Amino acid sequence: MATLATALPFPSVRAQPRAIALWLLAVAALVFVMVVVGGITRLTESGLSITRWDVVSGTLPPLTDAEWQAAFALYQQSSQYQLMNQGMSLAAFKGIFFWEYVHRLLGRLIGLAFALPLAWFWITGRIPAGYRLRLLALFALGGLQGAIGWWMVASGLVDRTEVAPERLAVHLSNALIIMAGCIWTALDLRAGDAVGGDAARTERPRGWMWPFAILLSVQIVWGAFTAGLRAGHASDTWPLMFGQWVPTGALAGVAGLVSDPVTVQFVHRSLAYAVAAAALLVAWRLWQAGAGNRALALGGLVLLQFALGVAVIFNHVPIPLGVAHQAGAALLVAATTWAAHWSLKGRA
Repeated sequence: MATLATALPFPSVRAQPRAIALWLLAVAALVFVMVVVGGITRLTESGLSITRWDVVSGTLPPLTDAEWQAAFALYQQSSQYQLMNQGMSLAAFKGIFFWEYVHRLLGRLIGLAFALPLAWFWITGRIPAGYRLRLLALFALGGLQGAIGWWMVASGLVDRTEVAPERLAVHLSNALIIMAGCIWTALDLRAGDAVGGDAARTERPRGWMWPFAILLSVQIVWGAFTAGLRAGHASDTWPLMFGQWVPTGALAGVAGLVSDPVTVQFVHRSLAYAVAAAALLVAWRLWQAGAGNRALALGGLVLLQFALGVAVIFNHVPIPLGVAHQAGAALLVAATTWAAHWSLKGRA
């Protein structure tokens, strides 16, 4: 029975793993841009400016005065407007609308940038054996991300002025999982798994991967709670909070770990010490094992991320530093993925 690829009038082609790897790295780069724009959207309080999720018609922004007035009227019905932005001008609304619109437009662009090439590679038989299900899983995660995004926005439209921090954490985490999945699959496709042989790989440090990945994931989740609760404003001093190593009332109850701004900031900044120490130790082990640039990237990025976190606190969470801090988290995930792949599989 003829396959679709053989039935259609395409020339005979072989699998093209390197072309697919480049495509996946481009998608990962787009996801990184999406994370950065998401940070801007959050810090400018723009995420609730569009109160509907119109997959097709929402592709175009309001183009006439009447359309802008209608969009503004919908926003004026939201809790954020009524509790925080009463009296906002239409010009100010257009400013916050812009970032949420760009964020959603990027989501649509990433969907197309994944779906269309995937269909082409699939139909023309260019996908190597064993990768189709993995690519479909990444595509499904992308579709899920859109649903999570709306689930997150919906949480902030009634009785609150911001989205639910736990939903923000899920949204950010899934974006970084997609980015890491694209990078890992691209590295696999570059044939790193076939280089060096099992004997060479046994000398590479592997035991660090899951413990560090879990630690970094927990820190990123707490970073999302810090952002969602605006907990970065809870204290503007470092290394002490309110003149204390452990501020009064912090860690008073389990619920406060995800709901009390002082506790959330304290946990996030405390975890930062553990992540930095662990990353530097891993980087040193990788350097000794010959990982080179991977070790430098991991060690350098964690130091930069730590410094950005301190600067964010000292400067009362300015938008440029806050966005850079979120971007740093995404880059740290990418560097960890790159190093972990080398430890487990090969040189790619």
